[in-house]
Amino acid sequence: MKYRKKPVVIEAMRFSCYQDASAPAPWNDGKGGELWRWMYSGMAIFRLHQEDISPVQMKIETLEGVMTAVIGDWIIKGVQGEFYPCKDDIFAATYEAVQPSVPA
Repeated sequence: MKYRKKPVVIEAMRFSCYQDASAPAPWNDGKGGELWRWMYSGMAIFRLHQEDISPVQMKIETLEGVMTAVIGDWIIKGVQGEFYPCKDDIFAATYEAVQPSVPA
């Protein structure tokens, strides 16, 4: 059998730099990045991690367990309000931008 993915509109933002997801900090006037605010408002559970030799990573608690996002990955808000990371090439092959609908 073959199956086609149902056309579902999702929300997504790209994790493009550390500041995109940084938690509120005094050096940033108490403001986090746009990605951080979006995930926090959606009740996502995540934390940033960086070791001296590795790139910045974001650990996200998903329905399947903890997943890791790195700079360049997309963070997707799924149909049940869950957040999870997606590699850029998979995102490009799976999703396309949609125009917002205009109320009648």
